[in-house]
Amino acid sequence: MKSFEEIYQQVTLLGEKKILAVAAAEDEPVLHAVLKAKELGLCEAILVGDPEKIEALLEVLGQAKAFPIVAEKDPAEAAKVAAELVRNHKADILMKGMVDTKSLLKAVLDKERGLPSGSLISHVAAFELPDYDRLLFVTDAAMNTYPALKEKQGILSNAVAFVQSLDIPVPKVAVICAVEVVNDAMPATIDAAMLAKMNDRGQIKGCLVDGPLALDNALSVEAAEHKGIKSPVAGYADILLMPNIEAGNVLYKALTYTTASKSGGVLLGAKAPVVVTSRADHFESKVNSIAMAVLHAAKNQKEAK
Repeated sequence: MKSFEEIYQQVTLLGEKKILAVAAAEDEPVLHAVLKAKELGLCEAILVGDPEKIEALLEVLGQAKAFPIVAEKDPAEAAKVAAELVRNHKADILMKGMVDTKSLLKAVLDKERGLPSGSLISHVAAFELPDYDRLLFVTDAAMNTYPALKEKQGILSNAVAFVQSLDIPVPKVAVICAVEVVNDAMPATIDAAMLAKMNDRGQIKGCLVDGPLALDNALSVEAAEHKGIKSPVAGYADILLMPNIEAGNVLYKALTYTTASKSGGVLLGAKAPVVVTSRADHFESKVNSIAMAVLHAAKNQKEAK
């Protein structure tokens, strides 16, 4: 899939609508996005939170009876209730509403009521860029601050499985650094070379990995050729594995605010995808994130059967 429109089309062909469990759903921008997702045929939802506030917001949005509501006024407890709905297969995807991310993650990782899988939790963002012939995935711009080699392997694994669920069977992964050569004064370049070698030896499967690669070499065939880099990944990357949260977050915001891009993001590594959007995210990005999560959940559930 090369665009969000293709993702939307694929979701509408699923036949069975997936269900969002929205934690602390008394959040107008989130409700607006969830209503739009329903209108587009992407999903249904169960809203967990303060029923009076939720009903008032739905009334303002002209959809007073759009979704069932589970009453829980405490946001942290609402996150646990929503996670439990997904755990018990009454919903398929968890979505953040008016609850802080820390409380949501605590609910996700709760061993009794949550969605722990034993895997690393990481974030992947997808960007549809003008004049770019494919979706570009950036990871991790939101969760893991300064991942070591083991954590980078987990982030990579999550992103590859996610991208494969979007019908990209062998994604190309560029491990991004400031330079394209190994330099012992720059630990990220050593990690990149090790990940590439692990992929060569079959320790990392289902993708092609190369690194270290500077951003220009990952995205531009001409830049890679100019520097004499011969690689099936250089210039053709699907996934950009960033060295740390600072680099990832800067790239994420640069693409968001300086390009006419479309974007969406999902938390991975739990037993079900988690949609965590910022209040600063564009409305369209929230809907895109829901669509991505729905398709990923559907593919995972199909494989599990």
